[in-house]
Amino acid sequence: MYVDRLLQRGLAREWGICGIGVMPADRRMRDVLRAQDGLYTLILEHPDGSREARVIGSIVDYFYAPDDPEATIELLAAPATRIVSMTITEGGYQVRDSESVFGLIAEALARRRERGIGAPTIVSCDNIEHNGEVARRAVTAHVELLHPGLVDWVTEHTRFPSSMVDRITPVTTSDIVAGAERDFGVADEWPVVAEAFASWVLEDDFADGRPPLEEAGVLLVDDVSPYEQMKLRLLNAGHQCLCYFAWLCGYRLVHDAARDPLFAELLLAYFDSEAIPTLRPVPGIDLPAYSRELIERFGNPGVRDTVARLCAYSSDRIPKWLLPVVRDNLATGGPIRLASATVASWARYAEGSDERGEPIEVVDNLAGSLVPIARSQRGHPTAFIENTALFGDLAQVPRFVEAYRWVLDSLHSRGARATLEVLLHGDVNNVEEVNP
Repeated sequence: MYVDRLLQRGLAREWGICGIGVMPADRRMRDVLRAQDGLYTLILEHPDGSREARVIGSIVDYFYAPDDPEATIELLAAPATRIVSMTITEGGYQVRDSESVFGLIAEALARRRERGIGAPTIVSCDNIEHNGEVARRAVTAHVELLHPGLVDWVTEHTRFPSSMVDRITPVTTSDIVAGAERDFGVADEWPVVAEAFASWVLEDDFADGRPPLEEAGVLLVDDVSPYEQMKLRLLNAGHQCLCYFAWLCGYRLVHDAARDPLFAELLLAYFDSEAIPTLRPVPGIDLPAYSRELIERFGNPGVRDTVARLCAYSSDRIPKWLLPVVRDNLATGGPIRLASATVASWARYAEGSDERGEPIEVVDNLAGSLVPIARSQRGHPTAFIENTALFGDLAQVPRFVEAYRWVLDSLHSRGARATLEVLLHGDVNNVEEVNP
């Protein structure tokens, strides 16, 4: 969208985007985009119910790497490829494999050095604190594995700026495809629906030039960390505070839950008492105002984001987004009541059945181990948080354990909504101290 803005204004005409997919579903995305000449429809949903659509024309091609890894590596190694941006999700940085994203990049970097081609800039757009540094470590690990003599060259020449991307964008469904044609007269097999709000903050550290992104509304900064921490601990962790309680209360769409006064109160209390106190000042951002705008954004009915999407891949998300808030507040004596309740709600959700006995499909890379552990916790209440790979030593921290166990017991005995009522309206000073 940002590059398309520049192209519409006659700027950055020498720039275009070539997509690369590596997941099985990406083969169809390749086929759709090539059939549509790289075009797709972006439909923006405003909180007041108004909508707008525009065709994005900045994608010039799309490769599906498993079908032709050699062509993909050559694309990444080409002199014209000056920026490699990545959105591969939070869990995609752990794999060491020559066919992974980072394996492809490592091979391309080796060819660039052999051919005397300059290094590119590699930009992670994933929801991870210090995502540029995380990307650098992942690339370097693959280089050490596949081309050990390349490490010094990569370290000296390749740039890994961090970035923060903020826009709620649900998965494209058949309903979205049908709606694009019905409402806008556009036959598009892969339209994208998003909220109208958008923010991209990017460190201005590039190896071989960049488009004039500031002309399209991108905020170029020296240090993105205050912005990314704000987004992860408020928007992303806020989604986690909402989603498990929401599912257990019967909500399936995010906007329905966010418009429930009890859930809005939960989010505000988490933002104000637990998350914002852990944040550094963010240049140009009023944090209380941003957090209140988040609740309006979560409640946007046009986006139709699903609670199930927010509940998925929790083991990749909660340790990166929510547990840093818990640890910072434990270190300073700050409150941990609502963040601990969120962890307990995840543990209850991971049991795989709701309060009516209906099955829950737990979508998580670790579901095979987490679900049996969660199902054991009625007899062993700390079983879930004893997973040190996810929780570190939190199961040994009495204040966290007491808060967590109270909520987990209440979820089993009272149910999700009644538990929230007690958390928000009961004797909150005693909630953390009760050890069932």
